[in-house]
Amino acid sequence: MLKKTVLALTTCALLATAGTAAAADFKIDKEGQHAFVHFRIKHLGYSWLYGSFKDFDGTFSYDDKDPTKDKVNVTINTASVDTNHAERDKHLRSEHFLNTAKYPKATFVSSSVTKDGDELDINGNLTLNGVTKPVKLEAKLIGEGKDPWGGYRAGFEAETTVALKDFNITTDLGPASQNVDLIISVEGVRQ
Repeated sequence: MLKKTVLALTTCALLATAGTAAAADFKIDKEGQHAFVHFRIKHLGYSWLYGSFKDFDGTFSYDDKDPTKDKVNVTINTASVDTNHAERDKHLRSEHFLNTAKYPKATFVSSSVTKDGDELDINGNLTLNGVTKPVKLEAKLIGEGKDPWGGYRAGFEAETTVALKDFNITTDLGPASQNVDLIISVEGVRQ
């Protein structure tokens, strides 16, 4: 009788903890140059202007069985903007665009994650230029697994489009340049 009781309690405990297992936590691998925050915007409607933010950090949680447990938290140093043109970058840091002196950080904090086929819809709040707005990132798992150094990694790519005016960037760049595409590619190391 005692054995049956112990077995029943052990089984219940295992089932209870299995149902509440947490998502795995990952730190974005920016040191290894395996993470990028890029953007692009049309230049006069004739071509694309590409740029990136070189200094950012973040974490994410990922559970392939239950995306409701997933979380994303990223902080970007806005002064690290780089479009491969020093004068343009200086202009982008000014109060006409990113206003980096007043708002040195941009953040994205997820509020929910849902699976849509092969994609993950990551809803959250983007804070940029002192304004916080909800945005949805459309993300895909690129791959996951063990690395050669004994760790475990997962990589994702995500995209969204935001309107400049939504973030109080009112400099008129012409009708073809009202929105900016964000392209985020990250590899995280499980903690």
